[in-house]
Amino acid sequence: MPEDITGRKLPFSLEAEQSLLGSILIKPSCFDVIADIITGEDFYLENHRRIYMAMQELFLKSKDIDPVLVVDTLVRTGTYSDDVTGKEYLRTLAEIVPSAANVRDYAVIVRDKARLRALISICEDVADKAYTESVDTDKLIGDAESRVLALSGGDAQSGFVHIRDVLMKQLVFFQEIAEHPEANVALTTGFSDLDRTLVGMSPGDFIIIGARPGMGKTSFAMNVAASVARRTKKAVCVFSLEMSAEQIASRLLASEALVDSTSMRRGVFTKDDWSRLAVASAVLSECDIYIDDTSGITLTKMRAKLHRMKNVGLIVVDYLQLMQSDRKFDNRVGEVGDISRNLKLLAKEMNVPLICCAQLSRGPEGRTEKRPMLSDLRESGSIEQDADMVMFLYREEYYKNTGAEQEEGKIIIAKNRHGSVGDVPIGWIPKYTKFITIEKQQEG
Repeated sequence: MPEDITGRKLPFSLEAEQSLLGSILIKPSCFDVIADIITGEDFYLENHRRIYMAMQELFLKSKDIDPVLVVDTLVRTGTYSDDVTGKEYLRTLAEIVPSAANVRDYAVIVRDKARLRALISICEDVADKAYTESVDTDKLIGDAESRVLALSGGDAQSGFVHIRDVLMKQLVFFQEIAEHPEANVALTTGFSDLDRTLVGMSPGDFIIIGARPGMGKTSFAMNVAASVARRTKKAVCVFSLEMSAEQIASRLLASEALVDSTSMRRGVFTKDDWSRLAVASAVLSECDIYIDDTSGITLTKMRAKLHRMKNVGLIVVDYLQLMQSDRKFDNRVGEVGDISRNLKLLAKEMNVPLICCAQLSRGPEGRTEKRPMLSDLRESGSIEQDADMVMFLYREEYYKNTGAEQEEGKIIIAKNRHGSVGDVPIGWIPKYTKFITIEKQQEG
């Protein structure tokens, strides 16, 4: 029986490991049922780990998980020195379970035992560091929280993951979305033209929305936030470092109800306005949108708040240059770069898209062609490097101040790791602080 450094028995179930492998042997088709639950590293016994990996190798090659082929793989990799020993143990595994009906339950047990072992390892490591009293307390707590959170999210791997495990999960995922397109975990923005170009916002994506002040980046981010919350029924967490929660709520109401935001601030309403506000308020109240308007929030505090949230689907930060780093830097460029890198890590850690608004420099205003470019990202070139997507909001009317009731602008996709780049037309209704998809006129 495995033991830890204190001599206590480590969590481990011989019966579950054997039953899981035996179930796959008597019913190979059940392999894809457990592929999203465990990896080879979840097995405690080395020979069980190698048997599973041999099965996995056959699965990835689209070959039958046949005992003869499994044994051949095990002998070839040195797990067994001869066919007889391997066949005998596989026969024992197959005889342990009468059917594969409970294979998923066996996999859960194996995974949970592995998680407990990993948790013990994390706690021992944290305790060792705490006893030294030479580490930064906030950093130690944050690291411990992140590692434990990774376990609760199902990722028991604290080190390398073999490509075969990743490939297997991807194949299962591709099969699932091919059969059930609605199961695709990538989020859409709610703007059809933009979504076709972006190909969705995937878990872990760090998305920058850049614009000059007053161009509408906060409104655009909140339009996307409301759309995601409404469609997914997941929590959307908004960190508003510039505007208060009340101001954000007012903008959402104006956009949803199609009520003039200026009239709202003045307290001038028509009877029809009140009706639309009531309906919009009811709709928005059903959305799980959470707003934190703490000024100058740091990454450590942001992470701590997010870790306490459940069912998070999207994170919005407005905006990057108002955040503060947990460390001290000689210049603001280094600090913003540190914040940018950590926001990307936060998106990956939480496994959800993170939209971050960013202020652009005055560069566009000093050019004849005022179209923004990547070099206009204010204070740090690392923002461009860290981001999975970079989008700029651009409206010519912004510089002309025409006062039009509806303007046509562009979303300039300057970087996109998942799809193409280019310009996407979009409409802007200033009085409602609302962006809309522009309907294309049919040629007659």
